[in-house]
Amino acid sequence: MFTITEKYSYDDVLLVPAASEVLPDEAQTRVRLVRDLYINIPIISAAMDTVTEEQMAIAMALRGGVGVIHRNLSPKDQAKQVVHVKRYLNWVIHAPFTITADATMKDVKRTMKKHDVRGLPVVDDAGKLLGIITGRDLRFVNNDEQKVSTFMTKDVITVPVEITPERAYEMFGKHRIEKLPVVDKDGTLLGLITFKDLQKREENPDAAVDSDGRLLVGAAISPSDWQVRVPMLLEAKCDFVVFDTAHGAAKSVLEALRALREAYPQMPVIAGNVATAPTAKLLIDAGADAIKVGVGPGSICTTRVVSGVGYPQFSAVVECAEVAQAHDVPCIADGGIKYSGDIAKAIGAGASCVMLGNMLAGLKEAPGDEIIFEGRIFKQYRGMGSMGAIASGSGDRYQMRKEEKPVPEGVEGRVPYKGEAVNYLHVLVSGLKKGMGYTGCKDLESLRNYKQFVKITQGGLVESHVHNVSVTKESPNYS
Repeated sequence: MFTITEKYSYDDVLLVPAASEVLPDEAQTRVRLVRDLYINIPIISAAMDTVTEEQMAIAMALRGGVGVIHRNLSPKDQAKQVVHVKRYLNWVIHAPFTITADATMKDVKRTMKKHDVRGLPVVDDAGKLLGIITGRDLRFVNNDEQKVSTFMTKDVITVPVEITPERAYEMFGKHRIEKLPVVDKDGTLLGLITFKDLQKREENPDAAVDSDGRLLVGAAISPSDWQVRVPMLLEAKCDFVVFDTAHGAAKSVLEALRALREAYPQMPVIAGNVATAPTAKLLIDAGADAIKVGVGPGSICTTRVVSGVGYPQFSAVVECAEVAQAHDVPCIADGGIKYSGDIAKAIGAGASCVMLGNMLAGLKEAPGDEIIFEGRIFKQYRGMGSMGAIASGSGDRYQMRKEEKPVPEGVEGRVPYKGEAVNYLHVLVSGLKKGMGYTGCKDLESLRNYKQFVKITQGGLVESHVHNVSVTKESPNYS
């Protein structure tokens, strides 16, 4: 004889309101992502080929979250996108692209175009700074075979490594320049500060950045390709990797996780997906720095229907988070989020942050194609277990062999266009902060420890939604 226990999804519960001295705009949403990496809003964009490529990853990090670039890209292309994210925002560029004085202007144009830069420090073979050449100098070039030494600026304003952002800003204004080479006392080039980067920093004070001021970004890997991808991702300065699998407790995932941890102990690893306390413990014991929770809750996922296997997401987060917290390992709630209130519920259940797919797929920065249907704009969205995604390379995420005829665990569809990420993420985070205000939780750690929920009936769910009214104007945070 066996007992079937009752488990819950986000729609089955509500956070209980409490006396509060916390105003929503006072609530703090900074949270540890993995190891010593922190993000300023608890939102990660999913490693899906219609959700996260470099544009989404940049947009997420600028707002304070982070993106995970999907692996339906070749290892080389994925690493290249990581490089683009890491170079989008800097304090000091520690390895700027350079040119030599005896190179030709043709070489300068080729290097600038290849790396999408508008200025190159000129150095000798020992790395000492000789000058700088910028896009403005190219206007006066009549012969591409002329030497860099003819056009470069030789009297360059430089700064020491101890320079502060405030002092750099003053120097940009005083000297009316756009680039400041960082040199040591011997004149050796150590880095480069650009006015454009300082502007971006001022415009995005909540950006999620590493210790060098570069945007945070992650990348997806699998048990079958991590040995190829991880070295390239390390070279690209990727901040963390995610074992992107549907069944994180599979033997192949656990073995790959142990091997990766031994081969590259410096690389933070998030692993998943799991849905129960025992399977969460397996990942933690194998070396996961954070775990990802969710089997089948995604809007585009058919795993539960196809396989008959799954676990209601709210209960999955509660049970996995208890194990994770006992080992000081962050827990990421992946899937099942339909409204900003579900983010508050997921964190109240014990998650450190949430991973979103459907809710972000309609944004301008998502890589899915735009579709016009009945006069409205939509964007393509598909599950990584859909036929299209499997054909592009994601079959091993669902333990499918290449020679095997695919049986999908997801579908392809469309979602309404939602505009730019900066505005939509503000809506989501504001909803989370409202939940924190109602419960009196000043920060996410307080919300995780709040643990006051009430189970509701179907009638309670109906009561929670708009009812007895015809909506005449859609709200950006409710549909």
